[in-house]
Amino acid sequence: MSYEAYKDNKLGFTTRQLHAGYNPAEHYRSKAVPIYHTAAFELGDFDRCTRLFEYSEEGHSYVRFSNPTNDVLEKRIASLEGGSAALAFSSGMAAISNTFLNIARAGDEIAAVQTLYGGTTTLLNKILPEYGIRGRFIEDENDIESYKKAINENTKAVYIESLGNPGMNIVDIEAIAKLAHENGIPLIIDNTFATPYLINAFDYGADILCYSATKYLAGHGTIIAGLTVEKGGFDWHNGKFPQFDAFYEEYRNSLGEETLKSSIFTKRLRIRYLTDLGSHLSPTNAFYLLQGMETLSLRMERHVENARKVAQFLEAHPKILSVSYPGLESSRYYSLAKKYFPKGPGAILSIRLKGGLEAAKKVLEQVRVFDYMVNVGDAKSLIVHSATSTHFGQSKEERERAGVFEDTLRLSVGIEDAEDLIGDLKQALEAV
Repeated sequence: MSYEAYKDNKLGFTTRQLHAGYNPAEHYRSKAVPIYHTAAFELGDFDRCTRLFEYSEEGHSYVRFSNPTNDVLEKRIASLEGGSAALAFSSGMAAISNTFLNIARAGDEIAAVQTLYGGTTTLLNKILPEYGIRGRFIEDENDIESYKKAINENTKAVYIESLGNPGMNIVDIEAIAKLAHENGIPLIIDNTFATPYLINAFDYGADILCYSATKYLAGHGTIIAGLTVEKGGFDWHNGKFPQFDAFYEEYRNSLGEETLKSSIFTKRLRIRYLTDLGSHLSPTNAFYLLQGMETLSLRMERHVENARKVAQFLEAHPKILSVSYPGLESSRYYSLAKKYFPKGPGAILSIRLKGGLEAAKKVLEQVRVFDYMVNVGDAKSLIVHSATSTHFGQSKEERERAGVFEDTLRLSVGIEDAEDLIGDLKQALEAV
């Protein structure tokens, strides 16, 4: 048997989304990734137990630490991103919050753009400050000088989204990464809306990626999951991150210097936070996520094609005030979209209606194919009023800085026939 596709990272993206990280020979030659539905694994003997718990031997002991099904998922997303390692979490917010905790301690700051998912803004604004970690928000995400002003001696990372939620704004990733690295700090990107198929963010200077894998990576709307992916190669021993120096000294003998050199962020994230804070992804959900990822490239092509058609229809409609979609030539982000997203800038778009809040309510009442739901990235098309859902609890000023107004609707364009989606929006707008 000469099957080796599971370890060949030179293969194409679509090939790797089917094969990467899984060797059937290690799993009784099952072609499908098995679900290891168990709480714990046999330790074998006294000496092996010691090796497992000091991490000198790869293996599994208790599922809160690791699981073979999750291991395949982590290797697969790392392959698709071109990263050194990855870690699966029970939700996207778990991935983000654990990533922040891994990188910052009391007295530290995270510099972040204001055009973020509402849950992330709340985390930086209200939750982490209770633990001494402050989110410092960048005044103008389109101005590199604003980033410079937000960075100080306490800043431990710059945090952005590759495609903003819900305004689909794009920032100059390369310029921001260059600035972060000049200050000895990493660039962390939430890549949920883009996926590794539409952008390889590591090529543009990102160091850490976070995902709500619930969305496009899964694509079927049946699970909650999160992922953090490490590029590898960032200098965590530059004097700004003493926690990594201490971790290195503690584990260099058991984990090995080469492993720590390439993936110390992920190793510490697993051992210090996933293990003890308990946000491990269930192996069943890891399995369902892998099923969705097998068709990622095919789905994203259709998502982008449909989103472009829907955005063009809406932009020309007399009852639409504006359409935020960087794939439109009228978008202020069109040139950045061409640079960073040559395959297309995702399939989320945000619209404002001339009739205000009442018009938005009417559209929500009238749509028959688009479903009124808070999720995005499903194969099925979804629509939501952002101000009363994803950004609920934020002040009017905070919402508007993120591009969320009372007349704003966010559309997640699915893979249905584009003609049906346009027809549904047309009849809904006729009722306004």
